[in-house]
Amino acid sequence: MTAIKPELITIIEGPTPDFHPTPHRWLQSIHEGPDDRAIALCQLRTNNGNDIITRCEDAWHEGRPVKLDYPDEMRMRQQADVVAMRLESLEEGPMLSLWVSLDFDLEYDEGEFDDEDFDEEDFDDEFDDEDDGLNYF
Repeated sequence: MTAIKPELITIIEGPTPDFHPTPHRWLQSIHEGPDDRAIALCQLRTNNGNDIITRCEDAWHEGRPVKLDYPDEMRMRQQADVVAMRLESLEEGPMLSLWVSLDFDLEYDEGEFDDEDFDEEDFDDEFDDEDDGLNYF
């Protein structure tokens, strides 16, 4: 039996990425399974975002998983399933937003995100101003 080789988005240098809880409740339904998993947003700087998007779309069309390969705090390699992505052009350069499925719960107040009061632009702006913690591919 041949194992399905996932498409990897590998963080080569930089700190451990910051995973933020996501207010997008529909994302949870994309990655349902027998285990409870948290869907988190991770925003990364990249110079080859279009190539990453193309490789991942091709993998998904082939039925292969896409995984974020990153160093944890101990510099050990970890992987998280990518369930959605978006590439944006900002003044500082391209920003790749990845929604990943993690096998641990992110700690945040359930009432922190109210669907009626949520504005996606406000949520994105919260992370756009951060200059520290950048990761490069």
